[in-house]
Amino acid sequence: MAEADILLAPSFPVKLVSKARRLKWFQCTNAGIDTVLPIRDQLNELIITNARGVHGELIADYVIAGITMLHWDFPRFMREQARKEWRDRSITLLAEQTLGVVGLGSIGAAIARRAKGAGMRVIGCKRDVTEPVPYVDELLPSSGLEELLTLSDFVVLAVPRIPETERLIGRAQFRQMRRTAFLVNIARGAVVAESELIEALVSGEIAGALLDVFEQEPLPAESPLWTMPNVIVTPHVAGWRSDYDRRTLDIFSENIHCFLEDPPLQNVIDLSRGC
Repeated sequence: MAEADILLAPSFPVKLVSKARRLKWFQCTNAGIDTVLPIRDQLNELIITNARGVHGELIADYVIAGITMLHWDFPRFMREQARKEWRDRSITLLAEQTLGVVGLGSIGAAIARRAKGAGMRVIGCKRDVTEPVPYVDELLPSSGLEELLTLSDFVVLAVPRIPETERLIGRAQFRQMRRTAFLVNIARGAVVAESELIEALVSGEIAGALLDVFEQEPLPAESPLWTMPNVIVTPHVAGWRSDYDRRTLDIFSENIHCFLEDPPLQNVIDLSRGC
């Protein structure tokens, strides 16, 4: 670390920051740079880039598949199949539902496009609303989160983990959601107050959840989320595409060229914002 000019890694080795005196550029192979934020005041002029753009399409696959399963209550079908029970029922069209996307970066934008392709009404919430976002029917500022929650049948969290988004969704927000609504978290576990989510699921304050990220990973075996009938748990895989290494190395290769020739690098992180 003391001799490195460039670091390619999924996370920053925080304990070695004092030794990284020559380091000029950190290429993170993840989209999130959570490990860097606590030490950003020690990084001086360090350039940080991430793997933005690699995850969006696969995560959009995951979200559309997941909300379809929740909408049809496929977990219930699977339980009935295991018991060899034949129970028919009717259901509304997915195209009659409203999807709220909190965070409209590359991932949130891909989710919005897929949802619009399924015929859903799409509401989006982001910090900068000066420009319209394709496939978003109604764009709200960050202060419009409550309105998004009250209007949505599915709420998808696609924000980065920064101080402003930690525990963004908790008891007050669950009370603003429809009792028939579902929460989908593909952001970071810290964005949701997990104990308050569990309370909302048990009490029926919201209908259910699709969760790929958690406050503690792996999710502890004693967590009630594992066995809740209205929850789908996955092990932080929504963005883990089979060609992930090749795609991230393509970004790194292009950035190496930019770094040596001195044009701007792609996917540069604004440390003041954390994304």
